[in-house]
Amino acid sequence: MDIKVGDTLKLKKKHPCGSQMWKVLRVGIDFRLQCEGCGHQIMIARKQMEKNVRQVIPGEM
Repeated sequence: MDIKVGDTLKLKKKHPCGSQMWKVLRVGIDFRLQCEGCGHQIMIARKQMEKNVRQVIPGEM
């Protein structure tokens, strides 16, 4: 999967705030994502994140 910083991801499960959209803040062995709805940030393992992605929306370069 080719995911870069600044991309927006649509995940399978909704965040408790109701949003499915997450902005990528950091890429590596794990990802730092920020919820587009409430701004909450999480760290998630690459393997788990790649399993839960439905759509990748490229960010601005």
